[in-house]
Amino acid sequence: MGADPAVLRGEDADRDAEFAALVERQSRFLYRVAYSIVRNVHDAEDVVQEAFLKLYRTGAWQGMNEEKAYLARVAWRIAVERLPKRDGLDAEYEMDSLASGASSPETSAVDGDERALLRRLIDRLPEELRQALVLSAIEEMSSREVAVVMGIPEGTVRTRVMRARTELRRRFEAMKEVRR
Repeated sequence: MGADPAVLRGEDADRDAEFAALVERQSRFLYRVAYSIVRNVHDAEDVVQEAFLKLYRTGAWQGMNEEKAYLARVAWRIAVERLPKRDGLDAEYEMDSLASGASSPETSAVDGDERALLRRLIDRLPEELRQALVLSAIEEMSSREVAVVMGIPEGTVRTRVMRARTELRRRFEAMKEVRR
């Protein structure tokens, strides 16, 4: 004898509620991961929607062991697949709020210039270094989580992050010297 349709509807509702909670809990994180790769607001939003749709359709979200790493990997793969389709235009970063109760307008302006410069320098890093750095430093993922997301060994992640930071420091100091 088949299952009671009311019970099945209840199970579907519970599953949908669990998925909605997942989306609510992790959508901002997935957006940041996607944006770090595609560097475009609209493309990042599309990546997040595609990732959640894919997870829902396959039911893969129900068997995740490491939720954050698994979701980042899904978004990362979709975002990387979109890169060749882009028209090559550089995306602009949205400006962060620079308001600070303790800073003078001059200090805020200098800090803002340095942040903008740093963002441009991060954008110009080789893709393999930039992705590892963004996931590790900006998204605060562990080397192990970044390794899972990128599908590379954990030691390689640490090496790439170290190389990215060294290169950024070198370029940042060189640019600051030029501006003086």
